[in-house]
Amino acid sequence: MKPLSGLRILEFDGLGPVTFAGMVLADLGADVLRLTRGASAGAPVFADVGGGILHRGRSSLAVNLKDAGDRTRVLDLIAAADGLIEGFRPGVMERLGLGPEDCAARNPRLVYGRVTGWGQTGPKAGEVGHDINYIALSGTLHAMGEPDRPPRPPLNLIGDYGGGAMMLVTGVLAGLIEARRTGAGRVVDAAMTDGSALLMSLFHALGARGLWSDARGANLLDGGAPFYRCFACRDGRFVAVGALEPQFYSALLTGLGLGEAEAPQYDTAKWPALHARLEAVFATRDRDDWAARFEGTDACVTPVLSLAEAPGHPHNAARNTFVGSGGIQPAPAPRFGGSEPRPEPEGAAMTFDGALARWR
Repeated sequence: MKPLSGLRILEFDGLGPVTFAGMVLADLGADVLRLTRGASAGAPVFADVGGGILHRGRSSLAVNLKDAGDRTRVLDLIAAADGLIEGFRPGVMERLGLGPEDCAARNPRLVYGRVTGWGQTGPKAGEVGHDINYIALSGTLHAMGEPDRPPRPPLNLIGDYGGGAMMLVTGVLAGLIEARRTGAGRVVDAAMTDGSALLMSLFHALGARGLWSDARGANLLDGGAPFYRCFACRDGRFVAVGALEPQFYSALLTGLGLGEAEAPQYDTAKWPALHARLEAVFATRDRDDWAARFEGTDACVTPVLSLAEAPGHPHNAARNTFVGSGGIQPAPAPRFGGSEPRPEPEGAAMTFDGALARWR
């Protein structure tokens, strides 16, 4: 039994955070049913986005939300569900007759999870955007990248997934706990601007104490510190160095053949020279030579592995962090009680009658 076994979640198919949130909930054991939009409904087909990885663990049901009969049958499913997740622009579900009030009339215990870029309210709520726009407005993107260069987007991990999907999952799970206690559902408004801002809490705290600058690449955790950044090696590959604490920094210097006197750690005036010194040393060996040299030490030095290399690393292999043969994918996380969860394959397409029969 998985932690969320027995919970029934309707996922209105889309791109980005809703798809990821549905995968996480299914990985944790929820019975998640994806409501997909076919080409006949005049909407894009999302079936191939993410393939069998992001859609794993749940069956699908093609619906035309513009059709009154399909909407009625969707409400029948909502009556049997514990939660719902959707990522349409504000007002879309209301215009379809599937907004929170419509759904609560059929199921007052329903937790209605909504994820958008700007949120359900505010001057920009009705505008379009993407991950990069949301993290830009939250102040998060400004901190990413190299000094004197444009900010560099951190993939879509912070807005779509961290600030969007994971906040949606957290809100839905909190709502489900409350609904079991009170019998009343909740509407969860997960905005990527809010979530990405929340993820920056530490840096707001450091800034308030004068310990963080708005200048990119000038701080402790953004590549400004020469002992917390990546370095190029002789073969053009990279190592990641995270020797923040003095004892770890000492182990780093020992491995590099440097002395404490020539490389004081927290004398920021000497950081530019120390950057250059460490760059020159790391460039004398290949990445895997450095990885072997620092293996088993406290220097906090690791190879920067590619997506293709990561599954083969002994630590990842020992933990089955990646699973599958041929079509390798990340395993579900987190784990519970030492278990090694396996992802369920993507389920087959269903009919309304089949879905209702399963949930009755």
